Amino acid sequence: MMYNSRPNLMIGFHGCDELVRDELVSKPNQVKKSQETFDWLGNGFYIWENNYERALRWAEDKYTRGKIKKPSVVGVIYQLDYCLDFTDSEFTEILSYYYDLMKADFELAGKTLPQNKDLPQDQYHDKILRELDCAVIEYLHNQIEVKIMEDIATNKFSELKRFDTVRGIFTEGGPAFTGAGIQLKNHIQICIRNLNCIKGFFIPRNISKFP
Repeated sequence: MMYNSRPNLMIGFHGCDELVRDELVSKPNQVKKSQETFDWLGNGFYIWENNYERALRWAEDKYTRGKIKKPSVVGVIYQLDYCLDFTDSEFTEILSYYYDLMKADFELAGKTLPQNKDLPQDQYHDKILRELDCAVIEYLHNQIEVKIMEDIATNKFSELKRFDTVRGIFTEGGPAFTGAGIQLKNHIQICIRNLNCIKGFFIPRNISKFP
């Protein structure tokens, strides 16, 4: 665990409506977490890691679907702290373990597991609606929380820690060129659960020519 704490400051970007951008900059303590059942990394505040263009494209896609009025991007200064990082095999193995536990619980209760689903218009079958992934990640967090509370009730402390953030790398959008293994919409996404990991918001400036 000594190598899993990541205190360094990082920069990311959040696609949103311009009004949301301005509110986050002027009222940085009023942050809303996503609570969708299909959130790719579970519930929390989402950031594209160091990827302004991908954040803007996401906001533009929402504009096209009539979900926002003016697509925009807000910059985010944050740290990962204790991160459930799915680019690290330690944590993908942990996720697999909790999937097996959740599956057993569902079978015992006679329930059907949720499934990841494609959007009807998605020609690349990227499983945009990730209800299974979200459910497993939220199950993991909930089980850890239950164990922490049990430990505190019994021993007054717990060696377990809550995850502050979740990080994942995703490939989507179809090949960058014919035969490519690189996808057009490849990105790293961050889900912030502990909002104290967010240190501030800013309006990104335009790149100026040098000199």
